[in-house]
This record gives sequence, structure tokens and C-alpha cells, in this order.
Amino acid sequence: MLRFLLGLFFLTLFLPLTALAAELPVLTGRVVDNADIIDAATEAALTRKLADFEAKSSDQIVVATVPSLDGEEIEPYANRLFRAWKLGQAGEDNGVLLLVANNDRKMRIEVGYGLEGTLTDLHTRLIIENDMVPAFRAGDFSGGIAKAVDDMVMVLQGNPEELEARGTRNPADSNSVDPIVALFIIVWAMLFLGGLAMAFLPPIFGTKLSPGVYKWLGMTFRYGQRSGRYGQRSGSASSGGVWTTGTGSGWSSG
Repeated sequence: MLRFLLGLFFLTLFLPLTALAAELPVLTGRVVDNADIIDAATEAALTRKLADFEAKSSDQIVVATVPSLDGEEIEPYANRLFRAWKLGQAGEDNGVLLLVANNDRKMRIEVGYGLEGTLTDLHTRLIIENDMVPAFRAGDFSGGIAKAVDDMVMVLQGNPEELEARGTRNPADSNSVDPIVALFIIVWAMLFLGGLAMAFLPPIFGTKLSPGVYKWLGMTFRYGQRSGRYGQRSGSASSGGVWTTGTGSGWSSG
């Protein structure tokens, strides 16, 4: 009985730890589209391209998509998947994993040690930021993944110049302001400056009707009311808001 209770105790102790790691998909081919975001024609073309590239170079590229990481960060997940699938040739470590987690809006390119000197961090960043993120934000998952594979193959074949030149012409927008943030700042500034204008302009340029009441630009402004508010219109008014589109701006790399 004591052994049973001890076994049950250790089982309940370690079960949460195993649950922290998301279940890995099964390697079924060079394209494992478990998130179902790649169209059939693109998947077939990618499979042929990757098989041909592997036959000529021995470097192995696999594309994987998953619906979710189940709360796990993409970097350890990609590393676990890379090792579980044993990508690359034995002793060469020349595998590459392109991973997309659709619901988490994250992506990562995991490169084996044998190829890190060729397909560098700079190249993978350029591929993600210039090829994948813009296409994904537009909803073109197949196109973004296909372009990323094309550029990875090009770099691994010893032709990184075009990708690097493209990155120079179109540098990453890491220092740019997000359009939604910029719009929020503009609206906030307009409201703030508008409030100041409504507070100071009517008494200066308007017509005083009575103590604390001014008429300016066809509107009546009251000051010193019991509510403590200022710059109210005498008539009714509706408030406006800011709306955003589902552009998928949250796509990020790991």
C-alpha cells in the first residue's frame, strides 16, 4: 500500500512537468502542414523542390506548420522538433526546419550546426521579415512559405548576395512605428490639443453671453459648472472611436 501511494505521489508530481511540453507532430514528409495553411499545389511544388535540393546537396530542409504551441515558446519547441525528427545527415548536422505556429502567430527557422556558417542568423532574419511576415499579414501563407524556401535554397547554394542586397534596399522595420500606434498618437494629440483649444479660444475669440457662458463658431460653451467639466457643447454630440483591421500585425519570429 505504501509503495502504491508513493508511486501515485511521484506520478502526480511529474505529470505537470510532462504536460508543459507540447506534443510533437509526426514527420510524414518534407512538408508537414498540420495547420492546413498551405494549398495543395504549393505543398506539392515544395515537396519536389526540397527533394531535388536534398538529392543534389544532401542538405535537408523540412517545412512544418502546427495550429498551436500549446503555451510553449517557439524556440524550445522548434529545437525539440528538430532533434526528434533528426533532420540532416548523420555526422553532418545539415538540416533546416522552417516552423510556423499559426494560432500563436509565430515562426522560426532552426538551422543545424553544420549549416550555421552558410545560412546565418542574418539570412534567416531577412527571410522571415522580408518574405514571410508581409505575406502572412496579407493572408498569403503559401506564398510566404514558398518564397522563404526559395531564399533558403538560394543561400545554401552559395548565392546569398541577392537576399542580402534585398535586405539593404528594404531594411527591417524594427525602428519604424506601428501604424496603429501612430494613429492612436495622432488621435490622442488631436483630442488633447482640441481640448486646450476649446478651453482657451472661446473666452478669447468668442462672444460672452453671461458669466461663464461664451458663444464661438456657432457653439455655446459653459465653464464653471457644478460637474467641474469644461468645453461642453450645449447640444448633444456623439463620440467617435478608432477601429483596426485584422492585418495580422502580431506575426513575430522566435
